[in-house]
Amino acid sequence: MASHRRPKQQTRSFATALSVTAAAAVALSTQSASADPLPDPNKRGVKAQVDRLYEEATQATEKYNGAKEKSDGLQKQVNDLQEATAREQAELNELRGSLGAAAAAQYRSGGLDPSVQLFLSADPDAYLEQASGLDRISSRQATALEQYLKQQRALQQQRSQASQKLKDLDDTRKELGTKKKEIQGKLAEAQRLLNTLTAKERAKITDEEDRANRSSDRVDLGNEASASQRTASAFSAAKSRVGMPYVWGATGPNSFDCSGLTSWAFQQAGVSIPRTSQAQANAGTRINSLSALKPGDLIIMRSDLSHVGFYAGNGQILHSPKPGAQVRYESIARSGMPFMWGVRIS
Repeated sequence: MASHRRPKQQTRSFATALSVTAAAAVALSTQSASADPLPDPNKRGVKAQVDRLYEEATQATEKYNGAKEKSDGLQKQVNDLQEATAREQAELNELRGSLGAAAAAQYRSGGLDPSVQLFLSADPDAYLEQASGLDRISSRQATALEQYLKQQRALQQQRSQASQKLKDLDDTRKELGTKKKEIQGKLAEAQRLLNTLTAKERAKITDEEDRANRSSDRVDLGNEASASQRTASAFSAAKSRVGMPYVWGATGPNSFDCSGLTSWAFQQAGVSIPRTSQAQANAGTRINSLSALKPGDLIIMRSDLSHVGFYAGNGQILHSPKPGAQVRYESIARSGMPFMWGVRIS
């Protein structure tokens, strides 16, 4: 059986105030269930409430991540439509200019060609249909006018699409703001509850969380040789991040939320997977049994599919679990989150 040692981590000046604060006062992990309880039952209630708030915050984070991914996609679509509209408008202006010059020349020579009347008509489509039937305009002029009308319709359609995408983008950004406030509110409430504990009680909680983080120093992972090359590469990238802090909405390389770690790791292997845990749950081949998992497979946790990590072998998960915690190995059975299924990225 192979053993894994966590590489020595460099000093992290990048750690956010949220991570530092939460690390100093995080709720008890389910891994520490065997530790001596605090004597005051009310204090145990505080810790349970904080654990629940942190879990709800991580669930809200995945919803925020989904809205952020949608917002980014919409922004790209809007940018593409606006660029296409600008190009179409420039081409239309150029065509209009050439047709206008032809109209001026014909007027100076003593009259307006029927094709120019078409250009000036209040209903160009109807006029064009009639004029074509009567063979009253030249082939070249008809082609130019048909092109103009086609580009004009395309421009109107692009403007309409861009307007709708802008509305969708505005709605999505409002959703982002709502989710952000929800996450920040839950973290603030957790901190308020932790502040009701004494310094000694907070130190006890911090020590227990530190022990959970340090449990990654030596973990028996079993045989890792069965993973595919790309999966093995992604898993290796994730292992290099052990000790990095959980920060909601973060995608690395120096801090992560749960799906931020998995998507970043696969990106290092040249594989693109969706951003959120819910989308990652359907990103590959589903593995329904824990016993059938291979190291590097994704593990989907919780009934709402709001948590994801890497199967590390020997019943262990490598993940970024919650506020105040670090990327670490943990027993799946003691993680406090129900296993739903695994996902093998091919």
